[in-house]
Amino acid sequence: PLVYALDGRQALERLQEHTDVDLVLLDINMPNMNGLEFLAQLRSGEARPDVTVVIISTEGREEDTARGLEAGADAYIKKPFHSEEILDVIQRLEAKGSAA
Repeated sequence: PLVYALDGRQALERLQEHTDVDLVLLDINMPNMNGLEFLAQLRSGEARPDVTVVIISTEGREEDTARGLEAGADAYIKKPFHSEEILDVIQRLEAKGSAA
């Protein structure tokens, strides 16, 4: 299923409700709990630390990308982007996951 959340807090709740979610497309700039705060809670908690997370953000400086990956994102895509970029990243992550 496709599940939407308006901010990081709601996303954490939705992940607990929908245990079959295996991919999160995440923005950094969100109200209430930003993407990096969401990642910190997701990766440190027991709820769903194994979920694949791809950040898609306008925050495109090298430091932003590094900070996102260090926080636990599996990939980082800078806006604007082409839909093929998302598909390529997801396919690459799936291949990496099946090889592990």
